[in-house]
Amino acid sequence: MPELHVLGIAGSLRSTSYNRGLLRAASGAVPAGVRVESAEIGSIPGYNADFEENPPTPVTELAAKIRGADAVLLVTPEYNFSIPGVLKNTIDWVSRAEVAKGPAFRGKPVGILGASTGPLGSARAQYDLRRVMQSLEAYPMPRPELFVSFAPKKFDSQGELTDDETRHALTKWLAAFVVWTERVRSWPPP
Repeated sequence: MPELHVLGIAGSLRSTSYNRGLLRAASGAVPAGVRVESAEIGSIPGYNADFEENPPTPVTELAAKIRGADAVLLVTPEYNFSIPGVLKNTIDWVSRAEVAKGPAFRGKPVGILGASTGPLGSARAQYDLRRVMQSLEAYPMPRPELFVSFAPKKFDSQGELTDDETRHALTKWLAAFVVWTERVRSWPPP
């Protein structure tokens, strides 16, 4: 069976963020035969419709990576009860760039998880992100969900996951995501 290629995108730019740490932990906890490639979004400029016909290079490069991946893993913090601006901006760009090549997220299995400092573990941001992905005709995994709450107790000062219970839950979630990805990939294309 060929290797499953997952493109991971963290919705935080801070190098020691909990969500970047969660993405790193996911990269190390995937089942055999799965590879997670992390994509950076810090160089993507603010969305501007004037440049849709000729999008900036970081946008076209990310869109190509999304198209080339078997699945996408979005790891999001929660800012003001919703999706961080940098992540939403990235999705807006990718959804409009290179439309002639087909929407990058259409038909793509998507996993959504996240960490936050509060008790809800980025739940509101994840639900908003799920709606956005559905509008782009992607297939976000409905269950299981993973909300990493009280992140300062579960990550060290460098943003590395230190909590064994969370690592175990992440490993189980990733196994389910692989099953979801294979299920979506076996459907007829949209």
